[in-house]
Order: sequence, then C-alpha cells, then structure tokens
Amino acid sequence: MQALNDTKAGSIGKSIVLFWIAAVRVMLAVLVIGYAGNVRAQAPPVARGANAAIPAYPVRPPGDPALIARGKGIFGVNCGFCHGNDARGGETGPNLIRSSVTLDDKNGELIGQVVREGRPLQGMPKFDLSDDDIKAVAEFIHSFPSGGHVNLGVLVDPVVGDAKAGEAFFNGAGKCVTCHSVSGDLSHLGAKYQPIPLQGAMLSGGRGGRGIGPANKKPVTVTVTLASGQKIEGSLDRLDDFDVSLTDSSGVYRDFSRDGDSPKIEVHDPLQPHLDMLKTLTDAQIHNLTAYLVTLK
Repeated sequence: MQALNDTKAGSIGKSIVLFWIAAVRVMLAVLVIGYAGNVRAQAPPVARGANAAIPAYPVRPPGDPALIARGKGIFGVNCGFCHGNDARGGETGPNLIRSSVTLDDKNGELIGQVVREGRPLQGMPKFDLSDDDIKAVAEFIHSFPSGGHVNLGVLVDPVVGDAKAGEAFFNGAGKCVTCHSVSGDLSHLGAKYQPIPLQGAMLSGGRGGRGIGPANKKPVTVTVTLASGQKIEGSLDRLDDFDVSLTDSSGVYRDFSRDGDSPKIEVHDPLQPHLDMLKTLTDAQIHNLTAYLVTLK
C-alpha cells in the first residue's frame, strides 16, 4: 500500500514538474513572439513589386554637357528675363523646374509645344525656335534636380547696353512713347525696381510681375461672333481648343463650345504690343532699352 502511495506521489510530482516546464516554454514563446513583433513594428517596411516606393520627382540620367551649355545660352536670351536664369521663376514668369509640363516631358516634346504656341493669357508669346534649339533648352531645364537647387554662379547682368541708344529707340523706332511717358507712368522707374525684374516687366508689359506695371491694368477681352452674326463681348475667362468663356458687361458668365473656327474668336489684349515687340527686338535693343530705363531715377 505504501509503495502504491509512493508511486502516486511520484507521478503527481512528475506531472507538476512537467506542467511548470510546459508553462515556462509557453511564456518563453510568448516573449519571443512579442519581441519579434516589436522589432518588425520598429523596422521600416521594405516595399516590393508594385508597392515599391516611387520617387516624388523623376530622376533623369546626366545630360550632354555640350547640349546643356547650348540650351543655357538660348534660355538666357529668350526666357531668363521672365523665368529667371535658373528657370526657378522670376518677376513675370513661374518656376519651370517643378511645373507639370517639365515633369511629364521626356525630350522636349511638351516643352516644345508651349514654346511654339505660347501662353497668351499668361503673357507668354510664342517663340520661333528650331527643333534643335528647343531640345537644347529642354536639356538645360532637365539638368536641374526637381527637388534641389543648383548654383549657377554669377547671374547675367542685363545693364550692359547703351543708355543713349536705348533712349533714341524709346522715342523713335520702338514707338514706346505712344503709350508711355518718362514723366508719367514710368517716372522714377529705375529707382523703384532692380534691373532684372524691370527688364522682364518691360518685355511682358508687367503681366505676372509683383507690383510692376500700370496700377489699373486693363483686362484681356474677347469678341465671340456666332453663326447668326450676333456678337458677344466681355472679359476673357478661358480659351482653349474646345471652349471660350467670358463675363459680359452686365456680369453674366457666358460659355461657348468651339468647333474649329466656329464661332469666330477675336482676343483683344492691351499688352499685345509688348508681346509683339518681343518677337522683333534684338538682344542689343533689349539691353539698350534696359540701360536707359534704369537711368529713370
């Protein structure tokens, strides 16, 4: 009987030991799992396949240095006075580095379309540049990292012209005096503005600039002639290949669908003379006019 009791006691003791061994194993397993989960929670996730991280801006391979240098020269002459020498925006033009056109452009196909057609409502004229010139300009713009800054060094000094020649052009062949007066709207112009924004405003008529240009700028207007011959006029709100919209003199918003040349559209831009002038001015005339205007203290 005593032997039987000893056997039962031994079995119970063994069961207790086994129970605690199992319990300890469970506790260790819980601790290990918890630790591993915590490590995974703290470690940054590694994206794979379709979930891989996509750069915020396109990363382009280095461009041709010679082509970039050529594009820089073309850009500086034709675009720098509005968009800045580093294409990051000036007094009259927006930043081009992060624009949707630049980011979606591959080899100048989208940039070229804007250059050739212009943006009349934003005050940008069309430019007659060759395909090679546009490709070089695009390569120059793409040479800047979209998310960073590159120092171009010394900016181009626009005051390199002949002030006397600029004055003669202003009062003569340039016909500037037909709209402007150095004792009126341009009085003390050189004391108010720095040369670079002044030059940009001169070429764009002040559209898009910060505080440059006439205080009461007249809006761009449009005349829509319907097939019936009826004419509707008003301030231009929107114009593209499909629609034209305006606000008439009574404040009513009107919108018309376009189908080719129907209805007939006539845009009247008070600053058009400046945009037309930009197409004909030589580099020398631009610099001479700028040199003269900065003397108007």
